[in-house]
Amino acid sequence: MGDDKLSLRWGVEQKLQFIEFRLFWEGHVNRGDLIDKFGISQNQASGDLNRYIALAPDNMIYDKSGKTYVRSTSFSPIFLNPDATHYLSQLRSVAEGIVGKEDAWIGNLPAFDAAPSPARGIDPVVLRSIVTAIRRQESIHTLYQSMSAPDPEWRWIAPHALAFDGFRWHARSFCEKSREYRDFVISRVIETRQSRSTQMQITADVAWDEIVELEIGPHPDLSLNQKRVIALDYGMQNGRVVIPVRRALLYYALKRLGLDTDPAARAPQDQQIVLLNRDAIAA
Repeated sequence: MGDDKLSLRWGVEQKLQFIEFRLFWEGHVNRGDLIDKFGISQNQASGDLNRYIALAPDNMIYDKSGKTYVRSTSFSPIFLNPDATHYLSQLRSVAEGIVGKEDAWIGNLPAFDAAPSPARGIDPVVLRSIVTAIRRQESIHTLYQSMSAPDPEWRWIAPHALAFDGFRWHARSFCEKSREYRDFVISRVIETRQSRSTQMQITADVAWDEIVELEIGPHPDLSLNQKRVIALDYGMQNGRVVIPVRRALLYYALKRLGLDTDPAARAPQDQQIVLLNRDAIAA
């Protein structure tokens, strides 16, 4: 089985993963599902189903009355690692309009919605210029509106990475004016002009390269049962979970988790989690 799986072409394996996705989450799959998803012929769809049966004969059986293959009681996935996060991320992508319903692997979408997030007005031309500068390791001239100044100003920055703080996209860049690494909110870049080879020696972005570990635990003032459910909610083991984060993104991570303030400032039922290694993180 292992050798057969390794020898499969990517397109074939993707279809076998799709078959397992439908079997695991919805309990059935048929030729029409493959035809609709991959735009293949009936013969190709039948061939893919037969290939799956040959590789995993105990995973599905044919239901003549429903004219579909259904998940067997001995089903054990071999091409797909079922992941709740992956399933829910598809729902979120559909809810936010990132992908259409027809593009999701989920066939029978459950009722769902998501709290709206404000759309960030990123100019695709600006983003392309930043990404190009990252690839070429160049500086780029940007008209940037900082919140510390009343008017936008032109400045040379040397971006080396993109970063998402949970709400906004940033260009992690060396600023030639301040001579330090900063996060530039991409939606605040009004315009870009020419790019050039970096004009100065740039030191390593230590804050970007350093990974710190946040040790998270349930709020100590919660009840025993409340602590147990919070531990399950965050995938904790022995009352804690470790979350790695770049030091450059530490501020955003703490803010998003509600760990940027004194835990005593909120009720335990609202705060729910605490940072167990605050002193080590601040070092």
